[in-house]
Amino acid sequence: MVTSVSLQDRLSDAIAPYRNRVDYLEIRLEQSESTVIAYRGRQLDAVDRSFSLAGGIRACHKGGWSFVTFNGLADLNHRIEEAIAQAKLIGKETTHLASVEPIQDYVAAEIARDPRGIGLDLKRQLVEGYNHLLLQMDPRIQTTMTSYSDRFGITYFVNSLGSCIAQERLDVSGRFGVVARGEGNVVRQGFESVHSRSDYSVLEGIEAQVKSAAERAVRQLEAKPVKGGQYTVLLDPYLAGVFIHEAFGHLSEADFVYENPKMQELLVLGKPMAISQLNVVDDATMPGLPGSLKYDDEGVPAQRKYLIKDGILTQRLHSLETAGKMQEQPTGNARALNAAYPPIVRMTNTGIESGDQTFEQMLSDIEEGVYAVRMLGGQTNGEMFTFAAAEGYMIRDGQLAEPVSDVTLSGNVFQTLKDIEAIGNDSIYRNGGCGKGGQSPLPVSVGGPHVRIKNVVVGGR
Repeated sequence: MVTSVSLQDRLSDAIAPYRNRVDYLEIRLEQSESTVIAYRGRQLDAVDRSFSLAGGIRACHKGGWSFVTFNGLADLNHRIEEAIAQAKLIGKETTHLASVEPIQDYVAAEIARDPRGIGLDLKRQLVEGYNHLLLQMDPRIQTTMTSYSDRFGITYFVNSLGSCIAQERLDVSGRFGVVARGEGNVVRQGFESVHSRSDYSVLEGIEAQVKSAAERAVRQLEAKPVKGGQYTVLLDPYLAGVFIHEAFGHLSEADFVYENPKMQELLVLGKPMAISQLNVVDDATMPGLPGSLKYDDEGVPAQRKYLIKDGILTQRLHSLETAGKMQEQPTGNARALNAAYPPIVRMTNTGIESGDQTFEQMLSDIEEGVYAVRMLGGQTNGEMFTFAAAEGYMIRDGQLAEPVSDVTLSGNVFQTLKDIEAIGNDSIYRNGGCGKGGQSPLPVSVGGPHVRIKNVVVGGR
């Protein structure tokens, strides 16, 4: 790999002659090395080891943006000229960018046990062992989707404002999925994942966690479809986090709000949204999570933002452009999948803060309701959402009762926020991947405690 100092210097030298040619100019370059090992059923499906060098140049002039990619430094000056020419061709109006101080920094990854020092065969044996464990658990398990991945990258960023930042990043992940088939060709799935930003060792000795994916799928084979209707629903922490990310977090991304007059009316800062106990955050400063970073892909420092504070809408997520256009402060939420993509407004680690209720307290006065656990899939369309829970249980007279299947939850996010009745004291965060604008999966995490919501429309089979 090319040394860090030489790359930072080369990019700084490359951008210097062009600083005053357009309103804004940036170069991002990423060096990375990665490993992927995957099994599908009993078959080894993939073994990939790759090294890459790729970058992107963004220019903005009179409100017009261009983006040009490159995969080598030999023709960098030509690519910069190309980006400038395209921006000038497009730009006809005014550039609006929030002002930020230039930053010079090198952010090193804190690594405990580095996967780059582990042999490929040992990694294969590890994932093969977990895959075999899943296949042997129950004769009703039809197939598995088991994978290991690690990726180490260094992203270099320079812009015409004077910033020069390099950030190292390590991700190590294991993903474990099963498909189980029961009587009447009923098919159920179960998933589990493990992630670390610093340590290969998190993937060792996790047999019980891996097996839980199969246990969930097999349990659901015995469940009867839930009877459709309106229920008080208790979301587990994982589903609560996914709900707030998908149904509300995306509405908080300022590019969506700026381009949507209806959402500008619905999402006026200072508007009451829910009970005073509800606090929703997007926090890139939490250590060790997939969405954590020191600077976003425009060189803006990471922050902890309250999207909803004490039930009141207080902030939204911004890039430099959306903050400039809406005359709000930049929040450090411009993110790109990698250097070959332009940064767009994205979430980081998004979740609901803990409240003051225990799980037992939240259950105790529900005569009939549904306990929805994890998410199998879902979709959002503006303010409307539909989610399918991976597992479900009826609640009867304050107690968990029989398992139920085919639990889908749907509604209007603004009404659903108003219908939140109680917030648990047990918030946790889990790793995830987010898709937007053709950039997927961007590393994020979702978090929350148990959340109780009244009048939720629950559909069964």
